[in-house]
Amino acid sequence: MAKVELKNNKGEKIKDITISDSIWKIEVNDNCLKQMIRLQLDANRQGTAKTKTRSEVSGGGRKPWKQKGTGRARAGSNRSPVWRGGGVALGVVPRDYTFKINKKERVLALKSALTYKLKDKSLIAMDTLHLETLKTKEIKNILDTLNLNGKVLFVTKDDNENLYMATRNLGYTYAILASEINCYDIVNADYLVCDEAAINYIEEVLKND
Repeated sequence: MAKVELKNNKGEKIKDITISDSIWKIEVNDNCLKQMIRLQLDANRQGTAKTKTRSEVSGGGRKPWKQKGTGRARAGSNRSPVWRGGGVALGVVPRDYTFKINKKERVLALKSALTYKLKDKSLIAMDTLHLETLKTKEIKNILDTLNLNGKVLFVTKDDNENLYMATRNLGYTYAILASEINCYDIVNADYLVCDEAAINYIEEVLKND
């Protein structure tokens, strides 16, 4: 079983905690992880791009000129894609970019993302992420104490309004609930900071999958 240091807000080690190898130390599946991240990004696409086909543009109704005798190329409608103001051939239409991934692949992708954080020594375990105030200065002090540079994702078990408010003004810190944890946010962050309750919750949810 793997072990990580449990720290307090002052960066001091409290104890070592044991985490499950079946969740934090698996054989990584990059393909599942890539697919899950793509699924999340595609789900955020609006898919509202639209062009008009020849049946939707104005005009048409009669043949521009007779078939023969004018010296010009044959033309049946001024809504043709080759005409200025005509419809678009094979243009984009509104679509849904989402696709499905089965549950086992989703779980494997999440475990792979968590394993990468442990392997890269980017997992920080805290006894609590409770803040006395919602001031950004308080979260910056924690980052300085832990010597964390780059994007930092904070994960808590329970609602923590002070943490959420303190992190949102910084462009490189984010706070989510353990129940909302996902592959993209984990991979996108340089460090994953979880309180002990969040780690226990993640293991409880994923242990049987």
